[in-house]
Amino acid sequence: MIASQLPLVYGTRIALLLIANFLMFALFGLHINPLYSLFNGIIMALGLLYALKSLTVDNHIEYYKGFFNSFLIGMNATIIFTVFFALYSGLIEPTYLDTIMEQWHFEAASALIILTVFIMGISTTLMLTLAYMQYFKESWNLKKTSTTINTLS
Repeated sequence: MIASQLPLVYGTRIALLLIANFLMFALFGLHINPLYSLFNGIIMALGLLYALKSLTVDNHIEYYKGFFNSFLIGMNATIIFTVFFALYSGLIEPTYLDTIMEQWHFEAASALIILTVFIMGISTTLMLTLAYMQYFKESWNLKKTSTTINTLS
């Protein structure tokens, strides 16, 4: 796969999984419960991890390359899911946002809720990217040598 296509391909795959997850919960009427949005974080975490693993060599990656690709993948997934969410709440189930607002005893414009979905996706992406890059970056620590010290003499 060409490196420039990686953010688009993995971002689209993650977004399709997020959409499938949302529609699966909608099928059972569970999409109005915000607790189930935790599964979106799990899907994003696993998707970004899988994408970063495909970029690594010997379980390491250049920090800038990994951070940039991971953030773009998450941003693409977030944009695609946010567009789907806007279309779903506006065209497929127009009463969806009103139902959520009634459940929360809160009033807000639908654009604000859609913006919140976008900001949550970007913040999740940023936190996961920063966390993963701590694992995948090369360490600057010195390697310990395997020398034995004889303390009995």
